[in-house]
Amino acid sequence: MPQDQKSETEYKTVRGLVRGLSLLNLMNRSDGGARIRELAEQSGIHRTTVKRLLETLIEAGYVRQSFSDDSYQLTLKVRELSEGFRDEQWISQLAAPLLGELMQAVVWPTDICTFDVDAMVVRETTHKFSRLSFHRNMVGRRLPMLRSATGRAYLAFCPENERQSILTLLQSRDDEQGELARDRNYVHSVLSRTRHRGYGYNYGDWGEEGKIAAIALPIKSKGRVLGCLNLIYIKQAMTIEEAEKKYLQKMIETVTAIESKV
Repeated sequence: MPQDQKSETEYKTVRGLVRGLSLLNLMNRSDGGARIRELAEQSGIHRTTVKRLLETLIEAGYVRQSFSDDSYQLTLKVRELSEGFRDEQWISQLAAPLLGELMQAVVWPTDICTFDVDAMVVRETTHKFSRLSFHRNMVGRRLPMLRSATGRAYLAFCPENERQSILTLLQSRDDEQGELARDRNYVHSVLSRTRHRGYGYNYGDWGEEGKIAAIALPIKSKGRVLGCLNLIYIKQAMTIEEAEKKYLQKMIETVTAIESKV
């Protein structure tokens, strides 16, 4: 095969880079610092190579050698490697395989959504794979907080101070979301029903999508709501109660698996 026709996957792996990243990973899991002997034993890399890799990482600014002993420690510069990696990205990567498994059980399409300023955004979805999907291009779509199942689930279960901040922002808007957010009775009713059921739901309540229904569960970690798992179906197919009976337990199992990985 001509050189210019080779795929990118045929290029040789840069072993030094892979080994260097392996050492960073091991040092990240060490308690305060790691010695060359320990890193060599854990990585299977020869001590001389470990020493050379550490010197390279020191020169790059990611590692420093302790003044008090012969251990090596990570520097704050290592944090720069994760600065561009947003929460919703790693949630989606953890959730994607689990969404595939969930689709086999529920058939209807499901989404992972996260909060963004004043709406829920679809970050991962099985719409493109589900034979019952009625939308294909869903990733990146923004869903209203007070009309969608996922928005209601997020608002109902996020911390109080965050909820008030979101509602205050929505109240300042000159549209339907603003009108709904200023209706204290409506907001109280929606959030109370959501908490009582333990999940958010939408049964044709969203005018733009009046033919659909959905149920959504919050994904939680350390007192925060990281996102929501959303199952969408045609409203005429079943009631919310029927959807709960058929699919909620499977959704709970998926959320539990995601939370355990997070």
